[in-house]
Formats: sequence, C-alpha cells, structure tokens
Amino acid sequence: MALHVMLVFSETGDGRCRIVAQQETKVATVGIAQITDALIVSSGAQRTFRRKSNEKGTPMKRQKCFPLGLASVVAISFLSAGALYADDLQTVRDRGELLVGTEMQYAPYDFLEDGKQVGFNPDLFAEIGKEMKVKVTFSDLPWPSVLPGLEAHKFDIVAGPVSITKERAERYHFTSPIGESAFNLLKQAKDDKLNKIEDIAGKTVGGLRSEVSLDELKTLAASLPEKAEVREYVDSSQGNADLAAGRIVAFANQTSNNGYTAALRPKVFAIVPGTFGELRYVGYVGRKDPESDTLIAAVNDAIAAIKKDGRFAKLQKKWFGSAKDLPAVIDPTRY
Repeated sequence: MALHVMLVFSETGDGRCRIVAQQETKVATVGIAQITDALIVSSGAQRTFRRKSNEKGTPMKRQKCFPLGLASVVAISFLSAGALYADDLQTVRDRGELLVGTEMQYAPYDFLEDGKQVGFNPDLFAEIGKEMKVKVTFSDLPWPSVLPGLEAHKFDIVAGPVSITKERAERYHFTSPIGESAFNLLKQAKDDKLNKIEDIAGKTVGGLRSEVSLDELKTLAASLPEKAEVREYVDSSQGNADLAAGRIVAFANQTSNNGYTAALRPKVFAIVPGTFGELRYVGYVGRKDPESDTLIAAVNDAIAAIKKDGRFAKLQKKWFGSAKDLPAVIDPTRY
C-alpha cells in the first residue's frame, strides 16, 4: 500500500512555503519511515517544506522541493509505482498471521457446525499455514461483501472458492485450482415432477448472488420454452431454506455443494439429474497488484507440497467423497 498525500503550498513573506491544504489516505508504513506522495502547488521555481515526522515522531529537517514541472511529476510517479508498496508476503510473515476472508454458509467448503467452522477450506488452510509457518485467521462475511473486503485490504486472501473466469482473472490473482465447478439443481426429496433440468420451465428457482452459477442459471432459464423465474440469495442456507419451504422448486449451486446438502439431509433434499453450464475450475483469490504476487506464489507452493504428499487427496475424499487430480495452472481466458 502507499500513503497518498496532497499538499497545497502558499508562499510566505520570507520566501518559504506553508501548507494551506492537506488531504491524506491511510496506508501501510514502508521501510524506516512513512512515505508520502506529494503534489506541490507553488508560484516559484523552487520552494522548501518540512516533512511531518519520521517513524519515531521526530520532526525531520527541511527538504528542498524539486522545481515544478515534468521532472518532479516523473519523480513522484516513479516513487508511487515502484517504491511505495509493501510486499504482502513479508507483511504476513512479520504479522505471523494469514488473514482469510470467506462465507461460512457454503458447505462442504466452509460452514458452521455447532458454532465451529468446519469444511474443506479450514482444513486446507490449516495445512497451508503449516507450510508457510503462520497462523491462519478467518473472517466470516456475506458473500457479496467478501471480494470487496479483499480489495479494501481487510484480509490477505479469499477462500471461497471462486470460479476462475477471464473477467475475474483480469481483476484478481487466482491460486492454483483447488476444485472443479460444475452446476446442478437441488430439489425437495418428495418432488416427483422435476426429473430433468429442463423441468424447471415456467417455475421459480433460486441461485447465489455474485456467483457464476447464477449467471449460468439465468442463461438456462431464458433458454427454456417457458422462461423460469430466478430469485437471488445472499447465501446457500437462505436458498435451501426457501426450497425446503416450497417457495422455490430448485436451488442452483456447484455440484459439490448441492451433493453435500442432499447427502446430509436425504429426507428433505435430492439432486435433479444432470448438470448445466460450462465446467470450470475454482481457486482462492488474492489482489491483482505487485504487493500480492509473492504471497500468491507462496500459497501456490504450499498447495503444491500438500498435493504432492497426499494430504490434498485425503481432504478431497473427506469432504467430496473422492479424490481428483487438478492442474497446477490453467488459462483463464478459456473460461
């Protein structure tokens, strides 16, 4: 992160400058002192100003300003782009803690059982933490708030997992794939009218807001002879609750999520045969900026080690019923 400060100067009678306006955006400290990015407005060719303080709070000596013009703008821009950011991996190591954003309403990846977080995500991140030699701490948020929270630097990485698409890859930095993403429909166990996916025509179904599965469901609903109505839900538990209550006839989700729900409550839910949408891969998500590159690389190294010694396959069998080989790298432009 970089601290952006705009300072507006006015000339005093003795030829010095004084600050008449200041605007700051809080960011991390870098190196031995907090660094600022200043835009100086003055009528003269060269002026002096006093920086506020160093990291110990001691006033620093007066510094000469660059002459205003192209040279000063270039120097400031260079510092902003190259020197004014902290490496996220080093930040995590110094903190001794990896902060992970997630939604704990997404079984079998992440959910609460008797008030305790369980699922594939906490199990895998426990192993990632061992490899990186740091503590792992989760933040539980509604899914629509998770990715914005990442961009706001509330945590270092997002568990999700998140479907890897070209559009998302342009905005976020994905880890190696940790699963596949195919979509199906969950129905009431007693419903004998939904025997194939196309049977939702003319009916009301539900999907997860801000998820690729919702986009695929809307495409499917619009393609049917009689268009299906699609309702959006913040998390899976709300959608499943409305399905159980008969407010919708089916709920769309990843096959792993719906399969786990049906297996957990077979008297309430069942799977509609078949899948829809394009098969994709899912991964964890970091910010797409220079600060995050080394952190994502370290997480990928940890995942590779966990896959190599068999721990990853054990977790797949525990939470999904079977193990499946996954590529280390994929081309997101294909999806």
